[in-house]
Amino acid sequence: MRARLVPVALTLALALAGIAACAGGSGTTSATDAEASTTSSSSSSGSSSSTDGMSSTTTSTSTSTTAPETAGCGFVCADLGTTGEVCSTPSEYACDLWGWGDEDCCEGEKCNSWASDGGGSWNSTKCVPVDPNPDKVGEPCTVVGDGTSGVDSCEKGSMCWDVDPKTKTGTCVRLCSGDPECWSDDAACCPVGFSCYIAGASSLILCLADCQPLLQDCEDPKDACYPVNDSFQCAPDVSGDLGAVGDPCELLNACDPGNYCGDPSTWSKCDPDAVGCCLPFCDLGDPKCVDGTECAPWYDPMDAPPHAKDLGACVSPP
Repeated sequence: MRARLVPVALTLALALAGIAACAGGSGTTSATDAEASTTSSSSSSGSSSSTDGMSSTTTSTSTSTTAPETAGCGFVCADLGTTGEVCSTPSEYACDLWGWGDEDCCEGEKCNSWASDGGGSWNSTKCVPVDPNPDKVGEPCTVVGDGTSGVDSCEKGSMCWDVDPKTKTGTCVRLCSGDPECWSDDAACCPVGFSCYIAGASSLILCLADCQPLLQDCEDPKDACYPVNDSFQCAPDVSGDLGAVGDPCELLNACDPGNYCGDPSTWSKCDPDAVGCCLPFCDLGDPKCVDGTECAPWYDPMDAPPHAKDLGACVSPP
């Protein structure tokens, strides 16, 4: 049984790469889960800005089906040859991100996430041209416009992620594949070592690296290990000057590495009026918690994954 997750904010900071929390699971431990779209900001983890956004499969954000004119092939892009038919992408169109655009987009295009209202939230999809010399998954990439324009230099089946709004550079991250139910068996939609993160009614689907919160073993030094959906994934640490134990938080990744954004009522020194409060993970085999809290199992002992049997969270005694 998964630990009970408390509702926190329903927005993700675009430039802050923030992950909004939502309710999910059941049990006794207070923690946070992720949901929603992303919103623009000029801040970032540490002192630099970046784009990043996530959400859980329970998000209620709807995907737009009437997006402004695409940056793809427009009305005519490719002659299909023997049939004499012409491939065209309507100016108001949302493509199937799960299929990477294979069934919806013209040859030389891909399906990508974007903000159909011109804002900072990925809320729809559209066909965009694939760069003639595309960047591969894991390589640096660039975007045209801003981080939610949908036009980037990444290969088909990936998008430019964690984009710095000043330099317009990020990293190509693989899209999930299959269908919206694949998250329950991540091997069906992401490579081994990655889990599918779904946001905005599948307007954002990303394979993000799995991690262990007690080890904080994310490869990128800008990332920390946070609870996302029913797993733990690497996401940019956007805590800035805050994020220490007891600091208020509104985003799941607005706490320092080793902390999670939990229920303020969990600890007497948290601000009771705050959306969330940064509290530490703990090791059940060597529990060390802040005053007034104790180390409680994150998972039901019968259901804990082998690598997380000792994972706990500091919470007030029942």
